[in-house]
Order: sequence, then structure tokens, then C-alpha cells
Amino acid sequence: MDLSSYESNLRAWLAKPIAGIVAAGSTGEAPLLEREEHLHLVERTREVVGERQVIAGTGAESTAAVISLTAESASRGADAVLVRPPAYYRPAMTPEALREHFLAVADASPIPVILYNIPVFAPVHLDPGLVGRLVEHENIVGIKDSSGDIENLGALAEACEGRARVVVGSGALLYSALELGAVGGIVGVGLLAIGPVCELFSAWQTGDGPRAGRLQERVGPLHNGVVKGLGVPGVKAALDRIGLVGGPPRPPLRPLSAKKQQELETILERAELLPAQPEHPVQTPTV
Repeated sequence: MDLSSYESNLRAWLAKPIAGIVAAGSTGEAPLLEREEHLHLVERTREVVGERQVIAGTGAESTAAVISLTAESASRGADAVLVRPPAYYRPAMTPEALREHFLAVADASPIPVILYNIPVFAPVHLDPGLVGRLVEHENIVGIKDSSGDIENLGALAEACEGRARVVVGSGALLYSALELGAVGGIVGVGLLAIGPVCELFSAWQTGDGPRAGRLQERVGPLHNGVVKGLGVPGVKAALDRIGLVGGPPRPPLRPLSAKKQQELETILERAELLPAQPEHPVQTPTV
């Protein structure tokens, strides 16, 4: 794990007015990290981020594993944890089983718990009705919804109203989600277009809907094309291409093919994220 390059990326992102950093999230290849790597990542993030928030992804398949990793992450400096539902034994993950799981985690956690609904990777849907019951626990403070379903996000915002906060995971829905009651986003596209994403949020805060809409039109295709379309290998290749550090994806993830790399190039060019090419001086022939 290249912590030096990670720190360099962190400092670039922290130059913008973001609230904090998620360490070991989905785009950060969390399921592919060894436990000690995960904890080193949280620790280094805490050192660099300063007073801003550090959220650690601590989802796992067993309740005991989540509780243990959550406690260790807190000891390394995490302010809160982001916990996806267990999904390997999907047919057994009834609403009551999920409720018992998350309540046990919340009871044991020394720091606040944020639920994580990401059915594309953890195909167990956190129903708004269940979420409404879960956020009655004082240590469950919110949910990140990466379903990509704006109606579901609106239902979650209604279920959580007055008790917990909703953040959106899809950069393609950021503006719409804010309008429906989300308080912000934890968006993978922010790794690539941190400036436009922050500007979109600021425009929404100040009531400048037209500007927020224009920025959404720029950010949305980047999310759909890279984060959703090309996945982790695409995001890492894009980071390399825009002057940050991505590096190769971890096996079993594979690097982009030449065709996908060209597709990425086109997307980044349209998003105006490619570094400017140096101008070559015109050489006059000598006589």
C-alpha cells in the first residue's frame, strides 16, 4: 500500500472545502484490504486530515467482525464508521436480522454509525421502513444511499427526518438529492472533480439553482462514465491521468483495456479534466 501517494492525494483534496474523508470506502477497494492495511489507512488519514472528519468503512459479513473493526478504527482516529449490510447469506438477511445486526454494532460502537445502502455491491436493500426504525438508536446518525434511485433517497430522507441525516453516493444525483433533503454527498466522482463538486454544493447552499444545475451537467456524465461505467480500475486510471496517483487496481480487479482507456480519455477530455498540453515553440529555420 502506497501511503505516501495516498497522503499526496489527500492534501490535494483537502485544498477544497470538503467536510472530511472516507477511508476504506467502496472506491478505495475496502474489501481487498488486509485488516492492518485498513487500520494504517485510517491512522494516516487522521494524521493528515487534521480537524476535519474521518469516516472509516467497517462493513463485514459477521456482526462480530464489524464490531471489532469499528472499535479498532475508532482507536486509530476515526470519527464515525460507514457500515454496509452483510450480504453473503442474502436469503437470511431479513429485516429483523439486519435490525439486530445494526443495533448490535451501534450498541458496541464507541463512535457514531452511518448505514450504507449500496445494493450494487452488497445486494441487501436497506428499506426506508427499516432505516426509520434503526435511526431511533441514538448512535445511528445517518445513511449513505448509493442505490442510484432518487425516489428511494427521497423516502429515506422522509424516514430519517429530524432524527438522522441522509447523504447521497451517486454523483449523478447530487443536486436532485440535495433538493430532496440530503445534507450532502459522499461521492466517488469527487476524487476526480473535487472543485466542481464543491462548487455545486456551494451553489445549492446559496440558492443559485441555475449554477448548481450547470455544474451537475458537468459532474453527472463523469460519474456515469467513470465511477459507474468503468468502476475502480477506471477511477484509478483517471487519477493517474489528471495528475494524482491511482496506480493499478488490486487483483482480482484488472486494469483497463486499451479500448476502455481510450473511452476514459474521451470522458476526461469532455469534463475538461485533462492537464493542459505544453505549447511547443515555433522554430524558424536558420539561413
